[in-house]
Amino acid sequence: MNEPTFTMGNQPGMGSLDGAPAKGGGDLIKDTSTQTFAADVIEESRRQPVLVDFWAPWCGPCKQLGPVLEKVVTGAKGAVRLVKMNIDDHPQIPGQLGIQSIPAVIAFKDGQPVDGFMGAVPESQIKEFIERIAGPVGPSDGEALVAQGDALREAGDVESAARAYADAIKIEPDNLAGIAGLAHCYVSIGELERAREVLALAPEAAAGDAAIASARAAIDLAEQSSQLGDLAELALTVERNPADHRARFDLALALNGRGKREEAVDELVEIVRRDRNWNDEGARKQLLQFFDAWGPTDEMTLYGRRRLSSVLFS
Repeated sequence: MNEPTFTMGNQPGMGSLDGAPAKGGGDLIKDTSTQTFAADVIEESRRQPVLVDFWAPWCGPCKQLGPVLEKVVTGAKGAVRLVKMNIDDHPQIPGQLGIQSIPAVIAFKDGQPVDGFMGAVPESQIKEFIERIAGPVGPSDGEALVAQGDALREAGDVESAARAYADAIKIEPDNLAGIAGLAHCYVSIGELERAREVLALAPEAAAGDAAIASARAAIDLAEQSSQLGDLAELALTVERNPADHRARFDLALALNGRGKREEAVDELVEIVRRDRNWNDEGARKQLLQFFDAWGPTDEMTLYGRRRLSSVLFS
């Protein structure tokens, strides 16, 4: 696989990391003042919804919200506009609107405020907010590329999938699904160090994200598999001594590492059936790690959960 390349840092329309006004975003994002507020917000909202971001340079949560808000507005492709107002420089309008805490985002439509939220809310909530105001806006360019990458990886075209994920990260550097997808691509060709480097692009706060956790589990499983012995020897050992749970456990890891996921599940379930408490429930826990790596809707995850349940609750 040719090594995908992508640039780091802020992309156009993403804003700066210090919460300052956006340098990009074209006509979708602009700063306003007390003098221009009527034209930028009231009049413009008669043509399409306008979000007003009330912020200040000293406000920590504003620094978190600003870039994410600008990213989502840019990704909405004109469904809404974003106007930013520094309340330190222009206190009159926020005072009239009763803004007492920032960051505060107020949506204007047909010349009137119609909805709003306060605080540095997650990206998903911002998207829901915009769709509540403007209707469905569809996936962003980055999200569309990730969907393309997922389909290509599912079809076995890892090289093209990697390019799609890398392009998504170029557009949206904090696209967690793109980061995780690219890491999975490197795992699939045995480039575990590159997979770790890609996964390091995700912020620490994203450690609990399902896609990131799946990629991390896939790396861990690949590392475990690489340290095992010959597959045929492990299978022969289990055949000679079916009660050798350690050999069967290692066989399951080796099978998974070679893409034989159903057989890997069956071997671990067999350990649970014979001795569910072996190695502090090691077989069950390893199955759960498989499920984390494969994702909750993967057909082998569903198969494994059915098999495990049939043993545990029989």
